[in-house]
Amino acid sequence: MSFTLPNLPYAFDALEPHIDAQTMQIHHGKHHQAYVDNLNKAIDGTPNAGKSLDELVKAAATISPAVRNNGGGHWNHSFFWEILAPGAGGTPDGKLGEAIKGAFGSFDEFKDKFAAAGATRFGSGWAWLIVKDGQLAVSSTPNQDNPLMDVAEVKGTPILGVDVWEHAYYLKYQNRRPDYMKAVWNVINWKKVAEHYAKAGGK
Repeated sequence: MSFTLPNLPYAFDALEPHIDAQTMQIHHGKHHQAYVDNLNKAIDGTPNAGKSLDELVKAAATISPAVRNNGGGHWNHSFFWEILAPGAGGTPDGKLGEAIKGAFGSFDEFKDKFAAAGATRFGSGWAWLIVKDGQLAVSSTPNQDNPLMDVAEVKGTPILGVDVWEHAYYLKYQNRRPDYMKAVWNVINWKKVAEHYAKAGGK
């Protein structure tokens, strides 16, 4: 199986002014493409060549660092592009909105906890909203790990993930990761997050 770079579901400049076009071009076309290329090289001629991306990611403890890092990078970014959208943001409603209030007290309290998970992740990594045992939880992972991995400190099904590697924000926000985390709320596609929540069996 050979993996390919998915197309962005919107134009590079569609998330302006919150995420700039140049960052999107480099992030998608250079960084994500590199994860795809390096993943294909790492699995070529090995038993992992016939496995799906989900299968590779979930077996992170037993695969090589190259497959883990690049497979995680491909999975995480493919997921990330889909939960961003132009003209999005706002407040989630329906079952997801109620679940967030139930788990965190309020939407604002959830945003504060999620932002803290991203801002305090040392070095590079991701902030996540996951479904764990039917309940919502916030977590973070280092590098290109994610909560599906058997090595994750907090395991669960991701429904929202935000990239906090410097390549995701440095051109516009420099070292101001909290400013980037605040801006991202304006482009979160809550409809897609709600779809993930429903598929994950959230209660």
